[in-house]
Amino acid sequence: MRYSEILAGVEVLERSGPDPEIAGVEYDSRRVGEGALFVAMRGETVDGNRYIASAFEKGAAAILTDSVETMAEWSSRPEVAIARAPHGRQALAGAAANFFAHPERHLAVSGVTGTNGKTTTAFLLEGLMQRASRKTVLVGTIECHLAGQVLPSPHTTPESRDLLDLFRRGVDAGATEAVMEVSSHALAQGRVFGIPYDVAIFTNLTRDHLDFHGTMKEYFAAKRKLFDASLGRAPRVSVLNADDPHGEQLAAYAREQGSEVFTYGMNGGDFRAESVELGSRGMRFHLHTPSGAAQVTTKLVGRVNVYNLLGVSAAAMARGLALEEVVAAIATLPSVPGRFQTVDEGQPFAVVVDYAHTDDALRNLIALARDLVRDHNGRVITMFGCGGDRDRTKRPLMGRAAAEGSDVVVLTSDNPRSEEPEAILADILPGLAGLGTPYTQEPDRTRAIHAAIRAARPGDIVLLAGKGHEKTQTLRQGTIPFDDAAVAAAALREMKDSGATP
Repeated sequence: MRYSEILAGVEVLERSGPDPEIAGVEYDSRRVGEGALFVAMRGETVDGNRYIASAFEKGAAAILTDSVETMAEWSSRPEVAIARAPHGRQALAGAAANFFAHPERHLAVSGVTGTNGKTTTAFLLEGLMQRASRKTVLVGTIECHLAGQVLPSPHTTPESRDLLDLFRRGVDAGATEAVMEVSSHALAQGRVFGIPYDVAIFTNLTRDHLDFHGTMKEYFAAKRKLFDASLGRAPRVSVLNADDPHGEQLAAYAREQGSEVFTYGMNGGDFRAESVELGSRGMRFHLHTPSGAAQVTTKLVGRVNVYNLLGVSAAAMARGLALEEVVAAIATLPSVPGRFQTVDEGQPFAVVVDYAHTDDALRNLIALARDLVRDHNGRVITMFGCGGDRDRTKRPLMGRAAAEGSDVVVLTSDNPRSEEPEAILADILPGLAGLGTPYTQEPDRTRAIHAAIRAARPGDIVLLAGKGHEKTQTLRQGTIPFDDAAVAAAALREMKDSGATP
């Protein structure tokens, strides 16, 4: 494919040099190979324009830049194929779509955004699609699925080039559906520019990522981009949580762009749950939809999963599944890794690993745990931490959420990154002040898990919150392997072998 063909439809302000054959599109100079187009764009921390010389050394055939200075420097060389675009990420999206022959046009793409519930909703929706015999691509926080293959997921939402590469491989493998988590970072940065969403789902909006967005207003503005056509076009159907105050605002934006709106909730909506029966091994509720009503039975637990299933049901029916298909599939869906994942070594108390890493998610998790131990007077023991180099203002809010709902709190590390773990714990402590909840501080996460488990008595529930599916811990010294579930299982076996299990 010629450089001119790669640039078709891409907004280009100026261009010079030859029209070489292009063998690949890359935005990371380390991945550039012979004949590649290197898209040099300015990021939040790294400016790709600094690596153009390195890209040429590795065989780059052409450059697409978002820098006036870069264009001026290299366009004076007649042998250099270079063009300048006003928006680096939008240019990357357009060039990659051309190179990969627009796989997004051959997939019905469903996107999920919100603070909490994105991963669970995406996994469940993919499960419904598969049970309806549709081949899928899944792009998410935990992993990516490619028509049955499981691939690692370096980011919740990858850069457009990598996303389109995945879509291309999915289409070539026979996929017709794509389900993806769409993070606020990706929306704000334009990583999903030009992706034609058939269905877009909004789960909720609570405080998170203010280290990046600055304010809740900007955080909401990023989420809104999935529905207001600012990244290309509005979704055909917008599925919105009617019980979240931001859902109504998004509905107005979506309708203005011609999107059909489905709302869901427990207090109202087009899709709503009534007569909810919660249990420790599953739940039941009456599902009302515009197409009729049905009794739903699921292995999932907790009120938060009622919301997830309502959103999934609306999205699945928007994608053409019948109510009967949805209800039958929900009954078979398993829980999602790292989302209320139990660790069972035969102990007389429950141990649960969960990704809850916002105050709202932690509060919901603890409320669910409280429901499960209430009948036998068990206690809730919550272990959690807060990430380093991230929004410091949420740390005391996390502390308050834990202390208000738990009987015992264990504070520990959760990816402290460049910060001192003790300094992070000091930021959490004001949230616990005055509540009287017993707590301990143990910066070492392994020892903290052991401490939380040793504190448990029969009938209690131990919550290991914050990391969920993650298999690493990021410290100042670097990233090390770490798995909450594996550490918990080892701690339980150690107690059992020593005879210390109550």
